[in-house]
This record gives sequence, structure tokens and C-alpha cells, in this order.
Amino acid sequence: MRKKVAIIMGSDSDLPVVEKAIDTLRAFNIQFETHVFSAHRTPEHAKVFAQNARKNGFGVIIAAAGKAAHLAGALAANTTLPVIGIPIRSDCLDGIDALLSTVQMPGGIPVATVAIDGAVNAALLSLEILSVEDEEIAQKLWEARKAGEEKALAADKAISKKYNQSGELS
Repeated sequence: MRKKVAIIMGSDSDLPVVEKAIDTLRAFNIQFETHVFSAHRTPEHAKVFAQNARKNGFGVIIAAAGKAAHLAGALAANTTLPVIGIPIRSDCLDGIDALLSTVQMPGGIPVATVAIDGAVNAALLSLEILSVEDEEIAQKLWEARKAGEEKALAADKAISKKYNQSGELS
């Protein structure tokens, strides 16, 4: 049975960023669940979720939080599943506070961290983790990479044609 991805937000205000991860997982036809659990306001709910995540069929947890951003670490402390943190941009310090809080985990409690508001890469990293044991996901990831390559080359061709003096590709 294919593992699911959990997407946990510290607040519902994180949803506009998290929706990009949701859209990415949907594009790959991956089952996921989303929840709002705060490391500070609902710590017991977050703990219980993390402790039972493996038993409940999850293979990866994505944790999105801003400001103090302790959610990823709190979840990682209560599971041995991979946890991917998404630092969420805020008005205060433009997301740097969340980035530092997410990336600075103590030894023994690893959290993979993507860029500030990097929900698409969090979803793709979760797929790469699941692809270790799922060849179908691995194939879909390669196909997505090839599509990205083709899009970039088409942009290069269009810009080169428009701006290169000879009109020829060099």
C-alpha cells in the first residue's frame, strides 16, 4: 500500500502557501491529509498525530509554520518518519525567523527544511522520499523533470530568437 503524506499547518493562515504543496501532491495523485496543529496552542494534538503517523499509513510529514516555527521540530521529536519543514513568511522578519527556527534542530532530531514559502519543493521532496520504495512515483518525478527541462529550453529558444542579433541559437 502506498504511503500518504501528512501536511500540518501551525495556523490556517498558512493555507495559501500550503495549497501549493496540496496542488503538487494532487498532480502526482498522492494521498494526503491536512491538519492544523500548533506546537504552542495544541501541542498534545500535534504529539499524538506524530506518534501515530506511521501506524496510520503516513510516509512523510510536511510541517508549515511561521515566526517561532517550532512545529516541524515538535513533530520530529515524536516520530521517526521524515519531517520536512516549510518556513512561512511573516510580516515581522520576512520569514527569516521561521527559517532559522526550522533549520536549527538539535542533534538527533533531524528536520529537512526547504526555502521560505517553499511548499512545492516540500511536496516534491516528500515524493522523492516515497519514491525510494515506489518506482511509479520515481518515474512520474522523472517525467516532471523532463517537462520542466522542455519548458526551460522553449523559453531559451523564444528569448534567443527575439534578442540574439543573428536570430540563430548559439
